[in-house]
Amino acid sequence: MHIINLSSYTSPQISESKKGEFVEYGSDNNYFQFLIDRYLYSTTNNAIITGVANMIYGKGIGALDANKKPDEYAKMVSIIKPNTLKKVGLERKLLGMAAMQIGYDKGQVSFIDHFPMHTLRAEKCNDKGEIEAWYYSPDWSKRKPNDELKRIPAFGYGNGKEVEIYVIKPYISGYHYYTPIDYSGAIPYAKLEEEISDYLINDVQNGFSGTKVVNFNNGVPPEEKREEIVRNASNKLQGAKGQKVIYGFSNSKENATEVIDIPLNDAPAHYEYLSKECFEKLIVGHRVTSPMLLGVRSGDGGLGNNADEIKTATLLYDNLVIKPYQIEIIEALGEILVLNNIKLKLYFKTIQPLEFTDLENAQNSEQVTEETGIQMSKHLDSIKLEDFGEDINLDEWELVDSRKVDYDTEEQLDAELKLLNSPKASLLSKIYSFVSTGSAYTKRNSEQDNEIFRTRYRYSGEIGSNTRDFCSKMLGANKLYRKEDIIQMGSQAVNEGFGPNGADNYSIWLYKGGGACHHFWTRETYRRKGTDITSPLAQTVTPSQQRKEGYLAPVNDKKVYQRPIDMPNKGFLPK
Repeated sequence: MHIINLSSYTSPQISESKKGEFVEYGSDNNYFQFLIDRYLYSTTNNAIITGVANMIYGKGIGALDANKKPDEYAKMVSIIKPNTLKKVGLERKLLGMAAMQIGYDKGQVSFIDHFPMHTLRAEKCNDKGEIEAWYYSPDWSKRKPNDELKRIPAFGYGNGKEVEIYVIKPYISGYHYYTPIDYSGAIPYAKLEEEISDYLINDVQNGFSGTKVVNFNNGVPPEEKREEIVRNASNKLQGAKGQKVIYGFSNSKENATEVIDIPLNDAPAHYEYLSKECFEKLIVGHRVTSPMLLGVRSGDGGLGNNADEIKTATLLYDNLVIKPYQIEIIEALGEILVLNNIKLKLYFKTIQPLEFTDLENAQNSEQVTEETGIQMSKHLDSIKLEDFGEDINLDEWELVDSRKVDYDTEEQLDAELKLLNSPKASLLSKIYSFVSTGSAYTKRNSEQDNEIFRTRYRYSGEIGSNTRDFCSKMLGANKLYRKEDIIQMGSQAVNEGFGPNGADNYSIWLYKGGGACHHFWTRETYRRKGTDITSPLAQTVTPSQQRKEGYLAPVNDKKVYQRPIDMPNKGFLPK
């Protein structure tokens, strides 16, 4: 009896070659190709790796300080060849390692380009345990023992004129020459998914015929002959295009070849189970936080509705999986670019939807740029607020009303301040039941001021560990601002880089400290001391009641009373 088994998956063997100066990777020195095959022929494995590679690269590389260092940024862009980092990101995920070739000209780095990692093998370490070079072969499976290999110096071990190889190779305990993939535990399931696919295709092409046992009843030939017969029969039956019919030749019916079907009970359910098991194990092996990241909905559970699940899963996956890959590549580029005295704050521009980015903890324009992929024009280096605001002399004035700036009452209150001396009953008169003492104050500092009342605005909210510089300074100053002051702020660069597409100017009145800001304006109304207020606790007349009485005030923008964090897109412009 001969039993044919699928080859079981084992960890790759790493051994120093006895016939060369390189180190073999895999039992046949072709483990990288094994991983590439699992990528090409496993549906789920392919989808995950492709998706991760796209997330790593995003929209390409950028620099937070590109505006401050335009010459360095221009040099970097000219050195890195197009699509280099996209290929590097794919191979880092797919093969566990990635390689770049570094060219030199007159002691300076002249280009950085991708180099296929699967074509490289490490040179045996020197006495210090350092890898000084890598050996290149276009196809290691076809290499002959006498073929001469090309030796390429590792980064930092060349003569400054020849091309060098920089290999991104994260540290894994117990491995020195090569780094295993981070989804190694899922590889058997990628292989199994391939086998299921091949079997089902073969099943369809062969008319859904079951597995068979073939008995040859014309005697037991010598072992060598038996192996030949088994090999010939196997070649006809196995594979995606195995033959449907076996032709047997015998002298009598008693000695005829016997073919016995071995039916698989509940075959559809069996293969459905195996397919689902492969999918789930690959999802776990790649640390995918939700199948929704791949556009696949599985089961009835989740993190809420689809949008909430995708958002939460994306934030987790981006921070736990994608960013570590990006940091590795950025650190590698930093080591290379420093040879040209290029020191930039690099980042990858994200392809995530804006609403899926975590902006609540962004303290400055640089962090917002990293999260949104939108280049801010300047940093928040200095804020000049001393020209704005004033300190009210509380010896002459007392606070009689303080409220968060509200869309539905702001314009109402503005209009009422203009009617303070009017015989017509006003909203504030109903609130405070005051008695007017005379004509309007001629030397008022604001259109909202008169002889009795002054209206000012205070920047309000909590200070936390992640509060932005602008908001910290505004809260720390604790100044009172006229409405005109706040409008004027919008025409000056008091919060650089937080305007649309990184502009320096935007409406401080509407957007406070910028997108995702947690602060708001508080309206404070002050009354000159000595005026008569008979009922400070009189009930407020709402704008809706006021409209019923015939007073129609202009409608204010909703953004006035909202914190940017509560606005659509968290106060940012949609991409």
